[in-house]
Amino acid sequence: MADTRLMNVAAALREATDLCMARDPRVFVMGEGVADPKAIFGTTAGLLERYGRDRVMEMPIAENGFTGVAIGAALLGRRPLIIHQRVDFALLALEQLVNNAAKTRYVSNGRHRVPLVVRMIVGRGWGQGPAHSQSLDALFAMIPGLKLVLPTTAREAKGQLIAAIEDDDPVMMIEHRWVHYATGHVPEGYYTVPLDGPRRVREGGDVTIVATSYMLLEALRAADTLAQAGVQADVIDMAVPRPFRPQLVVDSVRRTGRLLCIDTGFRLFGIGAELVASVAEQALGSLAKPPVRLGLPDHPTPSTRALLTDFYPTALSIIDAAAELADVPVERIAGPREALAVELSKLPMDVPHPTFRGPF
Repeated sequence: MADTRLMNVAAALREATDLCMARDPRVFVMGEGVADPKAIFGTTAGLLERYGRDRVMEMPIAENGFTGVAIGAALLGRRPLIIHQRVDFALLALEQLVNNAAKTRYVSNGRHRVPLVVRMIVGRGWGQGPAHSQSLDALFAMIPGLKLVLPTTAREAKGQLIAAIEDDDPVMMIEHRWVHYATGHVPEGYYTVPLDGPRRVREGGDVTIVATSYMLLEALRAADTLAQAGVQADVIDMAVPRPFRPQLVVDSVRRTGRLLCIDTGFRLFGIGAELVASVAEQALGSLAKPPVRLGLPDHPTPSTRALLTDFYPTALSIIDAAAELADVPVERIAGPREALAVELSKLPMDVPHPTFRGPF
C-alpha cells in the first residue's frame, strides 16, 4: 500500500522536486552543488541526468546574483527552486529576498507575483561552528511577503515542497540537517500539504509543547518519557511559522494551562517568543504558570564538543522544563529520565541520534 512506503526526508524532497519538474516545465532548480555528485545531501540526485542543464543549473558562488536571476525568471512566469547548502549562504541574498521577492506583490498591487522557493539547510554538528550551523528561522519569519516552512517528517516534507512550488508567492524552506535522515511513511504520487500553520502530532492535556524543526523530534522523545511518569503532553509542530496562525497553540493552552516552546534558533527574539506573546494576548487567564521558552543561548555556536554540551536544548532539558511546568515531583520523573540520559550519553553532542544519522 502507498501509505506503508518508508523513506527519509531527503529522499522525499528529491521525489517532490522530480514530480514537480515532470509535471510543470516552468519549474527549474539552481544552486551551488545541485549538479554535484553528492547532490545537496541526495536531494537533487538524478535530476541533472533526467532534465538536463537547462533545468538543473549549477551556480557560482554568487548568491545575491543568482537569486536576482531567479526572481526575474519568476516574474516572467517560471517557477525557480533555489537551494543553499547552508542557511548562512543565503544571508548574501537577503537584499534580493527582502527588498524584491517579498515586496513585489505588494508594491504592484497584486499585478506581479514571485513564485520562488528557496531551500536552505541548517548544518548542525561535525564542528561546523559559528558560520555554518545557524538556525535563522526567525529572521525570515519576520518579513511580510515571505512564507516560511520548517519540514520535520518525510510525508509532510514532500507535500510541503510541492505546495511551495505551486505557490504564487516566495516560500522559504529551512531544513535542519539532522532531519534529512528521519524516516517515515510517504504516499506515492503527487499531493500537497497546506502551508497553513502548526499541526498537532501528539494529543495530551497536561502541558502544551510547541517545537520547530529538529526540536520536534527531541520533543516527541521527551513526551514519551514524560508519559511514563503520567504526564500527557500536547505536542504541536510549528511547521509553518509564516503565515503566523497561532490559534491551535492558543486553544491547546486554554486546555492545559501550561506552555513550553522549543526553538532550533535563538531563545531571544525567536518564534517561541512570538508564540508566548500571542498566548499572553489571547489566553492569559488560562495560564496556570508562566510560559517557558527553550532555545539557543545568546552567543554564536561553538565548534568543540565540550562547549556544545550545554548549547543545544535536548529531550532531557525539555523533560525538566515540562515536568516543572506540570508540577511533577522529581522522584516521579527521575527513573524514566535517567534511562533516557543513559541512552543519550552513548553519543557525542555533535552527531544526531542513530535514527537520524547521515553523511556530512
